[in-house]
Formats: sequence, structure tokens, C-alpha cells
Amino acid sequence: MAVSSPKDKYFGVWLIFFLLGLGTLLPWNFFMTATMYFTNRLKDSSLADSSANRTEEAGEHRSVLEAKFNNVMTLCAMLPLLLCTCLNSFLHTLISQHLRVMGSLLIIMFVFIVTAVLVKVPLEPLPFFSITMVKIVIINSFGTVLQFICCLFTAFGAVLQGSLFGMAGLLPASYTTPIMSGQGLAGTFAAFAMICAIASGSELHDAAFGYFITACVVIFLSLLSYVLLPKLEFFQFYQDRNRKQRPDKENSVNLMNTESKEEAPGQTRQQNVSMVKIFKKIWMLAVSVCFTFTVTIGMFPAITADIKSTLNDRGSWDLYFIPVSCFLLFNLCDWAGRSLTAICMWPQKDSVLLPISIVCRLVFIPLFMLCNVQPRLHLPILFHHDGFFIIFMIVFAFSNGYLASLCMCYGPKNVSPHEAETAGAIMAFFLSLGLALGAALSFLFRALV
Repeated sequence: MAVSSPKDKYFGVWLIFFLLGLGTLLPWNFFMTATMYFTNRLKDSSLADSSANRTEEAGEHRSVLEAKFNNVMTLCAMLPLLLCTCLNSFLHTLISQHLRVMGSLLIIMFVFIVTAVLVKVPLEPLPFFSITMVKIVIINSFGTVLQFICCLFTAFGAVLQGSLFGMAGLLPASYTTPIMSGQGLAGTFAAFAMICAIASGSELHDAAFGYFITACVVIFLSLLSYVLLPKLEFFQFYQDRNRKQRPDKENSVNLMNTESKEEAPGQTRQQNVSMVKIFKKIWMLAVSVCFTFTVTIGMFPAITADIKSTLNDRGSWDLYFIPVSCFLLFNLCDWAGRSLTAICMWPQKDSVLLPISIVCRLVFIPLFMLCNVQPRLHLPILFHHDGFFIIFMIVFAFSNGYLASLCMCYGPKNVSPHEAETAGAIMAFFLSLGLALGAALSFLFRALV
């Protein structure tokens, strides 16, 4: 007779997954939202001196490092994310879950402490650019991969993000939602922190220092919440159930296998066959989440962060336009979309409306490219007014959060319970693949504007 699961008292497990989701994407969002600080430190001093009164022509006189920062930052973040998530899809069963998550969060926090310290260190643009990109690679590698440092440096990898989705795959479907919702709030939190820093009237360097220290505190809280997670009865129940099911799975595979079970290569082959079998069950959802994020990262922030306001030239709205209309609005609407899946999951996982809705998001590519993106060389401006951009951003962000969250919730539930963790890791890999493809395509989209 099946044992009924205990209740999640005070929604403790739900809240911890929310905090861990917040900690997973907070580093990336803090770097992405702080573009004003980074590009300010990448300005060519000779250009700045020769044009003290920088007008709208300033966009044409940006240094190469300043102009390409958003594209290179996105690419440096997404490629290691993809590679390390790929490793996690195959190696997550070989590495302790505790080691993956704890080690990743500790390394992320250390890199952010270094980032805060570097705010106070004067550097030339090229060394600063190089160090920043290395930090982004480390955060998106160790934020998603924990190298086997404690295992004599003999093996790689496991992915924090893949680990979280794998853990959530063992729980009821609704427990993927807090991870997605927490990731959405990470961007909102970062954007709001940057707006507060601007509003404070502090020097940009001082504001950035407080900004990055805030990130360290939130990551530390995420780490503490993970320490508490194994102590909760609700989480223990599903962890124990998964351990009991794994031996049954292995025995059934061995009965079907005509070969002897003495060699390790045979076990590896069985695991590979299992991965293929699981992928066949979820391939449509995996491709869907990949396509969703390809479109999103192709536009945001590489294109959207370069859109200029046409309402108030060089006024206060011009100062807040990108932090509010681009970063804060995107993250609020994305968070709302992710959170909605907690109460509404439509269309259903087998409905053709889900992939059709995802493909329809392609329309946002020309819509944003025809807004007031500056500087531009090729395309005309069809949507001058800021209102067009704001409306596009609301629908773009909400659809990204809602559709991506649907796919991530449905994926682990399309397979047997003992396959859910692997399915979660595969879904995380395709999510990362979409991010990497979008980052690569953002160079092309920006060059076409």
C-alpha cells in the first residue's frame, strides 16, 4: 500500500526552492543589470576628453569594448553554462548533490566579493574588460558547474541549475514553479537594486560597491537555505522514495540484458540507452524551452538595452529609461509569467498550442529591431514612441516566463518517477542551449540593425 506524502509545513520546501532559484540567476542578473557601471569603466578616456558635452552623437563614438560589452558578456555567460550543463546531464549521478550545490554557491559568493573589491581598484579599460569577462565565465561555470576540486582535480562537473531542476523533478510538478519564479525575481531584485543605486545620487562606483555586496548577502542566504533543506520531512520523503526506486530500476534493466553484469562499460551503456529513452519522451518540450530562450536572449539585453527614449532628451526619464523600461519591466513581467504556472497550466503538455505559441514569439525580433535602437546603420525606425517598446517588452517578457516555466514543469512529469531527475537535467541542458544560441545570434541581430 502506497504511503501518502507528508505536508510541506509552512511551505518550507517551496520557499527554499524559491530562494535557491533566486540564488541561481542572481549573479548573472546583477552583472547584466549593472551595464551602466561596466560600460562607464570601459569608456575611452581620449574620446571622453575630446567630447565633454556628449550628445546623441556619443553613441557613434563609443569605444569597441564599450559597444560590444553586452554581446560579449552574454556570450561569455551562456557558452560555459551550456558546456557545463551538458556535463551535468551525463555526470549528475556521479557527484554528490550536496557537493554540487554547496560548492557552486560558495564559489559564486567568492567571485562576487572579488567583484565588489575591484570596484575600488582603478584599472585601464582593456584589463578591466578582460577580468570582467573571466569573472562572468567563472560565475556561469561554477554557478552551474562544480568542478571536482575536492576530488583531487580528477573529474569534472556538475551543474547547480541542473541539480536544482533535477531535485525538483523528484517532487510534485508544482515544485519546479518556485525555482522558475525565484529565477524571475532575481532579475527584478537586481533591476530594483540598480534603480535605488541611481536614485541615491551616489557616485557610480560607490553605488556599484553596495550593489555587489547586496548580491553576496542574498547568495549567502541561499546557501543557508540549502543547508536547511535536507532536514525537512517533506523533502526527505521524496528523496527516500527515489532511493528505493533506483535499485528496482537497475534490477529490471539487468533482467532484460542478456550480457553478464560484471563490467563497468556495460553499466555505462545501459545509462546511455536510458538517457536516449528519456529524451525521446521529452524532446518536444526540450526543444520548445530551447527555442523560447533563443528568441529571448537574442533580443535581451543586446538589442533592448540599446533602445533610447524619445520622450525626454537628457532628462531624468532618459536616466531611468533602460533600468525601468528594459530591465525592471522585463523581470517583473517574466516573474509574473513564471509564477502564474503555480495556479494555471494551460495549454496542456500534449497540446499543439504550446509549440505554436512559442514559435509565434519570433515576431518580437523585427519588432524590437525596428524600435529606436542606437546607434543603427541599416534598418529604419518604425516604432518611435517609448510606448511601443514598453508594450512589446511586457508581452515579450510575460510570454518568456510563462511558456518556459510550462515546459520546465511538464518535462520531468513526462517520464517515470525514477527518471525525473535525469529528465530535469536534460531540460536544464536544453534551456542552456537556448541561452547560448540566443547569445550567439545577438551579434547578428545587432549588426543588422
